[in-house]
Amino acid sequence: MKKREVSYTWRLREIMAEHGMYATTDLVEPLRERGIHLSVSQVHRLVTGTPERLSLKVLSALCDIFAAEPGELIRTDAANVGIRKTATDDAPVPPNVAELRPKRARITPAE
Repeated sequence: MKKREVSYTWRLREIMAEHGMYATTDLVEPLRERGIHLSVSQVHRLVTGTPERLSLKVLSALCDIFAAEPGELIRTDAANVGIRKTATDDAPVPPNVAELRPKRARITPAE
């Protein structure tokens, strides 16, 4: 089984620039008109950072403001990642697990 690594690029700042919005505060009022009440600092973080979590309501409002699809705001990428083999992957499995159990040591006095 191959592992896949997924990543994404948040393009809100680019989309804003394409629509002539260069200040993060330009987005506060259009969001309010759509029922999204975020502080100026929250909008700033939304525009300048890459959010880990985003409500669908906010995403929908952004899509409406810019007449965009979600895929235009969030560009995704997925790639296969090589799986590292460990040293135990190549070791043969013993036929009997009991053979792996250590034997009790006997200590006898030296003569």
